[in-house]
Amino acid sequence: MPENQAADKKTFKAEAPVQLIVFRLGGEEYGIRIEQVKEVTLTPEIARMPKTPPFVKGIANLRGDIIAIIDLEERFRLRSTGNGPLTGSTYTMALEAKDYTIGIIVREVPQPLSLPASSIEKTPEFIQDLNVHDKYIEGIARLDNRIIIVLDMLKLLTPEEIMQLKPKATSSAAAERR
Repeated sequence: MPENQAADKKTFKAEAPVQLIVFRLGGEEYGIRIEQVKEVTLTPEIARMPKTPPFVKGIANLRGDIIAIIDLEERFRLRSTGNGPLTGSTYTMALEAKDYTIGIIVREVPQPLSLPASSIEKTPEFIQDLNVHDKYIEGIARLDNRIIIVLDMLKLLTPEEIMQLKPKATSSAAAERR
């Protein structure tokens, strides 16, 4: 094959798609990159924890792991009058970061979605300026008539909130050092 034809094939290489898990909060669609989602399950029984922010619903046992369960509708103040408190069957998306796993409650089964990376636009500056401490919006995806707010799971919580939710080291480790 001539060299210029090989070069042409490289320039027409298909754009790698972005895989998202899409869910609704309030009346809007949100997405999280699929590699950050460990699993989606019916919400397990939640044990309320004292001295946690109101959006932290408590902790739950998810396949042997104790994880914090978070209500992003409450965190983002998106609960409309039509969307009362979470009742009935809900789903939990277990999101995995390097040092912790959290569960996010959603009302409907999250759906996978594949879209071209070019359809995710950088978050507009005015939104980033308003949310100086909240840089959790990775971008805005447009797909036909849909707008999907793409979240960066690693920035959903502040470092202080992460420290508050992480399991504490047991005293047995301290005892072993003696």
